[in-house]
Amino acid sequence: MTHTDARADDTETAIAAARAGADVVRDMYGQHLARIDKGAGDFATEADVAAEKAILDVIRAARPDDAFLGEEGGQRGAAGAARQWLVDPLCGTLNYAVGTMLVAVNVALRGGPAAVADPFGGDVFLTDGHTAHVRRQDGTEDTPLTPTPATRLVDLNLDPPFPSAPGHRAVGLLTHPDFTDHFRPRVGSTSLALAWVAAGKRAAYVTDGGDLTASVHFAAGIALCRAAGCVVTGIDGAPLGPAGRGLVAAADEDTHARLLAMLRQPG
Repeated sequence: MTHTDARADDTETAIAAARAGADVVRDMYGQHLARIDKGAGDFATEADVAAEKAILDVIRAARPDDAFLGEEGGQRGAAGAARQWLVDPLCGTLNYAVGTMLVAVNVALRGGPAAVADPFGGDVFLTDGHTAHVRRQDGTEDTPLTPTPATRLVDLNLDPPFPSAPGHRAVGLLTHPDFTDHFRPRVGSTSLALAWVAAGKRAAYVTDGGDLTASVHFAAGIALCRAAGCVVTGIDGAPLGPAGRGLVAAADEDTHARLLAMLRQPG
């Protein structure tokens, strides 16, 4: 098998796994689900756990020797393995638990292909690590993702904690006088918004945090944005990585520069 064939197989594995998780999330929606307390106000539901199992089953069948890091089940296989899948089976658990359909299923091979499934919209946003597309439910040909700042909508992740405060606070953009001159805020709690930046549905996405490239929540969305040609850095403008601080993913250089300027100069 050539390197190209292997990457294609990994991409299809990511898509199949994300779809398997999305099927579970959709099928269990609206049911009375037991909650699993994680502390500090965080929790999982039975749907999170069941979706992760479905994803793991797909990956194990296709890539039995690969390591796996899941939001709910933790590490399986060596943490330092050359091939590790990063999985968030239900990003937006709080939305889901209260009957809001704004959620995502994230599957990424670290440093390689990734897929983000929208369980209720039916789309799967995918990347082979070089290009980014969306696959519709109707089976039509995959459509390339094309970022654009035209919407001027910027998603802000306001979930605590805010590890970069007080120097950098994504929440501060809401009160910055220049923000509403150029953009309009949207506040969500799911990384589906990163796929929307890649697809041109959002102009940018901003969140605080540490190294998000290794995060089960963000790895797939970051991979999509990079492959689609978005401008992706930390909230301080530095490259993402072990010393990284949060995330600014923007459709173009101008949007990225405006947001960084506001983050550096609180309103």
